[in-house]
Amino acid sequence: METKHKYKTISSDINIARSIKLKPITEIAQSITIPEKELIPYGKYIAKVPLELESEDKIKKSNLILVTSITPTKAGIGKTTVSIGLALGLTKIGKKAVVALREPSLGPCFGMKGGATGGGYAQVLPMENINLHFTGDFHAITSAHNMITALLDNYNYQNRGTSDVLKEVVWKRVLDVNDRYLRNIVTGLGENGNGVIQESGFDITPASEIMAILCLATDIIDLRRRIENILLGYKTDGSIFTVKDLGIAGAITVLLKDALLPNLVQTTENTAAFVHGGPFANIAHGCNSVIATKMAMSHGDYVITEAGFGADLGAEKFYNIKCRKSGLQPKLTVLVATAQGLKMHGGVPITHIKEENINGIKQGLENLEKHIENIKSYGQTVVVAFNKFTTDTEKEISLVQEFCKEREIGFAMNNAFAEGGKGAVHLAELVVETIEKNPSEKLKFVYKDEDSFKLKIEKIAKNTYGASSITFSKQANQKLKKLEDSDMRKFPVCIAKTQFSFSANPTAYGVVRDFDLEIRDIIINRGAEFIVVIAGDIMRMPGLPKNPAAMHIDLVNGLVEGLS
Repeated sequence: METKHKYKTISSDINIARSIKLKPITEIAQSITIPEKELIPYGKYIAKVPLELESEDKIKKSNLILVTSITPTKAGIGKTTVSIGLALGLTKIGKKAVVALREPSLGPCFGMKGGATGGGYAQVLPMENINLHFTGDFHAITSAHNMITALLDNYNYQNRGTSDVLKEVVWKRVLDVNDRYLRNIVTGLGENGNGVIQESGFDITPASEIMAILCLATDIIDLRRRIENILLGYKTDGSIFTVKDLGIAGAITVLLKDALLPNLVQTTENTAAFVHGGPFANIAHGCNSVIATKMAMSHGDYVITEAGFGADLGAEKFYNIKCRKSGLQPKLTVLVATAQGLKMHGGVPITHIKEENINGIKQGLENLEKHIENIKSYGQTVVVAFNKFTTDTEKEISLVQEFCKEREIGFAMNNAFAEGGKGAVHLAELVVETIEKNPSEKLKFVYKDEDSFKLKIEKIAKNTYGASSITFSKQANQKLKKLEDSDMRKFPVCIAKTQFSFSANPTAYGVVRDFDLEIRDIIINRGAEFIVVIAGDIMRMPGLPKNPAAMHIDLVNGLVEGLS
């Protein structure tokens, strides 16, 4: 499959990936001063890096850049392509740049969204490996999560009929595929030896608390501490029951010891990239691992990372959870916009977004402006990266550029998809100039640790989303009341909601005002040290579309086809 571009015909992502001559991972490591002897190789082109190679002194000197976007649409935005492209562009202008990204999930890869390794001439490679099993991190997380479930169920089975049996189990199962049939299940059916009959269910692996713990842990000791603190259920006297109580933290840590190490790969222009961890931003906290980000900052003067979906989700959680807990401080936030996305937010049907529509762009700029205001409220300097598509017109691009100019917001085109680093040079120059002249202030959080959970949720809902009111279900109210009187009262909140709108209604595009945000449930991630707030009808186990991407993936003459 090929894509028509203004200047040339562009091959499919997978064909471009195969056309790149990869360098041995040892050479990539050496380019960022990581000695060959320190690498833990996974074949010729992938390696894990020991945690001992982090350097706090270098981290303090490195420039961290967050890439986020306007509210995404089904037309796509391209944050990962921009993130990789910016790293390539910075390298082109002589800067030592490293990109740090999340790992793709098999769920969307075989479902609707496709892979997550960038696109065109701005990809991380080898793309087939990264998009599929990679270094086994997701499998380790899935195994660790379900091992806890099996051991917990065994504990209840062995203690049935005694006071030690749990009154309530809150720990579920996970699987890295989209399977709506597993959202709610009943286990233990059949003969008595099959266990105790109880309700359970599956989340997708990126929503696992183990995934969040892996991405927020600072080292193996911190990993174990967090695993011990995972809330599994409640005893008959109402007290909590944790992994530490179950006595299996050591076994789970063993399963995760290799997955904790960040993965080093390369880009289409043979520059270094770290790809590690993969929580979704609509149902989890949406950022790659703290360890990988800090490792990149230990070996790069400019480090680019992205947070999932729009700035109301990924960026909000990046600031309020990841930065709050890790002490990271971005020097700049890059906000990605596309003409097609703006037109959809301006009321243009998806069937017509490739046609010039000035009024649609004008209306859609309201969404861009709201995100700019939100990012600025964190004390962040923001620049807009206009991710170019072949159907964009000069009038449409000029309109967005003028909009930014009027608000004194930096603006640059990104054409890395078609031209690699060359197509992101102007963006790279803008980023460097902005950091040197007007770096971000000290990060300002939306809420304080001391705020009540309801106030934390309200501040995000009203200040970031634009909600006028928040409604809590009886179940959510009960759980929040318990939390306020616990040792978890200072935890940050992670709101799970649709990525397609500021509200919980996925069809409400643009900027939504004066709406009520319905809070349906609360999930306690005691080990990850935040609570998950379920808003609206969002599901933590996605379903498959009518025509899944799996229908187009095949092995042809020894080569994987159909990945994107």
